Amino acid sequence: MSKDNEEMVVTPWEVRGKLDYDRLIEEFGTQRIDEKLLKRIYKITGEKHVMLERELFFSHRDLDWVLDEYEKGNKFVIYTGRGPSGNVHIGHLVPWIFTKWWQEKFDTRLYFQLTNDEKFWFEQDLSYDEVKKHTYENTLDVIATGVEPENTFIINDIEHIDLLYELAVQVAKKITFSTAKAVFGFENSMNIGGIFYPSMQAVPAFLHSWIYGEKTPCIIPCAIDQDPHWRVTRDVAEKLGYYKPASIQNKFLPGLQEGGKMSSSSPMSALYTTDTTKVARKKVMAAFTGGRETAEEQRKLGANPDICSVFMYYDMLFMPDDKELADIEQKCRSGEILCGECKQILAPRVIDFLEKHQEKREEAKERIHEFSASRLRDDIRR
Repeated sequence: MSKDNEEMVVTPWEVRGKLDYDRLIEEFGTQRIDEKLLKRIYKITGEKHVMLERELFFSHRDLDWVLDEYEKGNKFVIYTGRGPSGNVHIGHLVPWIFTKWWQEKFDTRLYFQLTNDEKFWFEQDLSYDEVKKHTYENTLDVIATGVEPENTFIINDIEHIDLLYELAVQVAKKITFSTAKAVFGFENSMNIGGIFYPSMQAVPAFLHSWIYGEKTPCIIPCAIDQDPHWRVTRDVAEKLGYYKPASIQNKFLPGLQEGGKMSSSSPMSALYTTDTTKVARKKVMAAFTGGRETAEEQRKLGANPDICSVFMYYDMLFMPDDKELADIEQKCRSGEILCGECKQILAPRVIDFLEKHQEKREEAKERIHEFSASRLRDDIRR
């Protein structure tokens, strides 16, 4: 069965098949980000963002309510995270890059959760030492996005369990096993750690309110596959005396190969933040395109950027200028440019992005302690 015909499956642990985002909005019950909402955002931020303009962030829950509260003078906090099961790729960076912009424009606090407990429970092939190593490496990538420690608190679930557990047990008491099975598809073979884990995932949405004793709105930027976690979190929020967390969902950055999202399970489809210049160039030059079988045919009939990984990378991340993007699309469709030439334009942009990120990763090694959520321990209400 081809990937285009494969049944679409989107869960927090598996994404496959041809993605239909309109259908996901309907099935998950989120709302599309429309022009009216964009204008509200831009009125506050004072500038547009390419990820919103190009609909990479495309749906939300209660974002309008969060903006209502903000305009009343009630600030919100941001919560996002990462499950450290391996190296970070560019697709993982998408919500983090947007989160940094959102944090700066609204001058608010970010709680970033590294769910190393989840990955140890769910990834049977990962040892505890491997999870610890990935947690460290992924922390470097978070810091390398440019967040600042004054308003950024990186939560390591295992290390900072004392910050999380009191709230986690309260959440756990409100979630029945039947609900967890229905939402997450748990089977009898699941270890009891994994069954408990959704309680831990919910905690950062309430953590600020709990620490400081004041109900505070929370918004969660995340890929759409993580939405089931927040549906459960929203179900228990008011029962515990907190606001339901809002969320804003992004599409998946496509893989470099044909079909599907960028995935660690397909190394040539993923651009890792630690890839060398040589490896990154090789992956870009091997990328799937919408080109014709021969150069002659493409010169005559043009190519199809709608299915081209290279063009999608321009659209989503590497060509923010609208005029430049429109120009290369026109040249692609007319046959004026061939796929090899197009890849030669993308490759140095990818390499420049990775080199700058890797430089910041190195600098982050001396700063990890500055971002640690352990700083919150002194703020907890006694």
